[in-house]
Amino acid sequence: MKEYIVLALLNLLGCQLTFAAKVDTVLTHSAAMKKDIKAVVVLPDGYNESKNYPVVYLLHGAGDRFSGWVNKVPAIKRYADDFQMIIVCPDGNVTSWYFDSPEDPAWKYETYVSKELVRWIDQKYKTINDRRGRAITGLSMGGHGALYLAFKHQDVFGAAGSMSGGVDIRPFPLNWDIARRLGAEEKYPERWEQNSVVNLVYLLVPNKLALNIDCGKDDFFYNVNIQLHEKLLYNNIPHDFTIRPGAHTWEYWTNSIGFQLMYFNNFFSKKG
Repeated sequence: MKEYIVLALLNLLGCQLTFAAKVDTVLTHSAAMKKDIKAVVVLPDGYNESKNYPVVYLLHGAGDRFSGWVNKVPAIKRYADDFQMIIVCPDGNVTSWYFDSPEDPAWKYETYVSKELVRWIDQKYKTINDRRGRAITGLSMGGHGALYLAFKHQDVFGAAGSMSGGVDIRPFPLNWDIARRLGAEEKYPERWEQNSVVNLVYLLVPNKLALNIDCGKDDFFYNVNIQLHEKLLYNNIPHDFTIRPGAHTWEYWTNSIGFQLMYFNNFFSKKG
């Protein structure tokens, strides 16, 4: 914690901070969607072929792209250095919601992120090729996506998080192109039920998936996050849950991401 206090003081004094992390923009391929997809890969300072690194997949929100996190929160490069982890920011095509769309077979972002991208990263970089070395988190649409993918693919991810996540899509039938991915809610209510994170808690067993969920008190997703928290409690699923002052803003997520990555670092550091 002392290092973060020092960095904060340097920021206040106007000192120029430098990060040794290497940021790559890579071109990956999705066979399922028959196209190439860009991603940002942040490699920590000192990355070399002699050791294997844990990987955090960091998902963007609706309306954003793969470069959003590294451009708007450059501090993630420092976190990659400090925690000696690889951070991967995939492209979710603005409003994919990280579904395999039953409405449009050209949209298979669940398959892409949870299978194709993970496999590509493990082949190209020195990773811990195991769920114990993989975590996934994101903001807003990406918070939904991170929990959605982790709940459904616990063999791939050992830890998951969400920042201001849209963890129940049903109250928002006209927003963010969700209907274009699932079909209209009034026509296909079962699709909306089956693809809301809050309804996937039944897939979890206690202590298998490490979970860290947070949301701002003034966020429009606050109520659905409270409902998810209560459902996890009812089902005896251990998880960290944090409510902080703040709304659906980059100011909130810039603060939140440090806690998320610290949580994952603690998870990666556990033995066995």
